[in-house]
Amino acid sequence: MDPRLAPGLREAVARPGPARAPVPGQTVVIAGHRSAGKSRLLPLVARMLARPGVDLDTHLERLHGRPLRTWVAEAPQAFRAAERRALLELPPGGLVAVGGGFLSHHPDALAGLFTVVVPVCFDTYRERLLADQTRPRLRTDVSLEEELSTVFHEREALHARVPTVALEDFLRGCLATEVPP
Repeated sequence: MDPRLAPGLREAVARPGPARAPVPGQTVVIAGHRSAGKSRLLPLVARMLARPGVDLDTHLERLHGRPLRTWVAEAPQAFRAAERRALLELPPGGLVAVGGGFLSHHPDALAGLFTVVVPVCFDTYRERLLADQTRPRLRTDVSLEEELSTVFHEREALHARVPTVALEDFLRGCLATEVPP
């Protein structure tokens, strides 16, 4: 999660407002941009909900024996099909963190699931992706700076069209229902 958002998030959770929690048996999906902090948040949410968590990217690498960096670069359509299929094959009622492109590529696969969005501002997104050389490039025909800006803003527009729950509303809902730590 974007550290610059942490103080605002603490305030938002403390303020009265909508509280959203999944219904029993509903799959919880942690989604958002690349490098937003979904994988880092996964074990914390798993403890809050007392459910095991699955990092879908890690699951895909294990399942197919193929590193995502090369898979996305060499066969992006095959990767997208595999990531969609992997989510749909998980048992219902679980907790899963999906990759940064999932919201924009598979919004319909999230229907009926409780999808929580991890916020990240463009500056943090840019900073993290410039520093992380392990992540695959998505548009090698343009400069990295142009790729980061274009992908972030395109996905922001696509994410806005998907029914999701803001992280602060989810956390407020978890606190309201007194889920054990």
